[in-house]
Amino acid sequence: MKGATEKTEPDRPDADPGLPRVAQGKVRDLYRVDAERLLIVASDRISAFDVVFRELIPDKGRLLTALSGFWFARTEPLIRNHRLADDWSPLVRPEALPYLRGRSMLVRRLKPLPLEAVVRGYLAGSAWQAYRKGENPPGLQLPGGLREADPLPELLYTPTSKSPMGEHDQPISFDETVRRIGNGDLAARLREWALAIFREASRYAESRGLIIADAKFEFGVDSAGTPYLIDELLTPDSTRYWPRDQYRPGSSPPSFDKQFLRQWLEATGWNKQPPPPALPPDVLAATRQRYTEAYTRLTGEKSF
Repeated sequence: MKGATEKTEPDRPDADPGLPRVAQGKVRDLYRVDAERLLIVASDRISAFDVVFRELIPDKGRLLTALSGFWFARTEPLIRNHRLADDWSPLVRPEALPYLRGRSMLVRRLKPLPLEAVVRGYLAGSAWQAYRKGENPPGLQLPGGLREADPLPELLYTPTSKSPMGEHDQPISFDETVRRIGNGDLAARLREWALAIFREASRYAESRGLIIADAKFEFGVDSAGTPYLIDELLTPDSTRYWPRDQYRPGSSPPSFDKQFLRQWLEATGWNKQPPPPALPPDVLAATRQRYTEAYTRLTGEKSF
């Protein structure tokens, strides 16, 4: 979990679980339960371009937690994950339960691996911007003549670094992931797991009328070196979802991630450095609607 560029959400007395906070990320806070377990709490904060905004997206933390739980359950046959089924409610202050319920997940305490495992099925986002400049992902070669949002000839595994707080992640080659992890066999397994999760998730999303253009996954290991899938999973914060019925190659399809917010911000002329501009109510509402629709389409459940 990457650190926030600045702390923007005020501490709420009713949100304090009464556990030591070991890290605060852009969206999630980590609390130590004991030597083996952590409590992850997803806030309603939102970030873009590695900057956290003052305004909150109502229920965003609950939506992300529920959707991660949904995907952890579906992908468990492929790889173990860090989620624990134990009841965490007796471990926290009773006063905090109304805030924490729905947005908290008890997990194994693991060592995160120093990379984000990105898989791309379509040419979009930063990969499209680089392609327009004639650049290829490290160690890979894309064919010429591709348009924005074109399906790629095959799934691409394009890992990135996990940069220090406030810095952008950078694309790295597979050889570089081996160097960073220090284990070629494990690096290869992570790549295969990421591709397998992406394929399985894409099949399911297609059945719900959605395309997964790209997604990032994170992994960690326990003291014995056993790998686990960690962090969030296939949420709109880590995954680019497009509606199948509105997909048109050659243009940027509407999406159920933060792209709407990013586009609005770029139109303001903001320099993408703190402090961020204030987000108006209509932008907050439209962003929440996109998160909500992704959750509803994928799970079939009503919104919060």
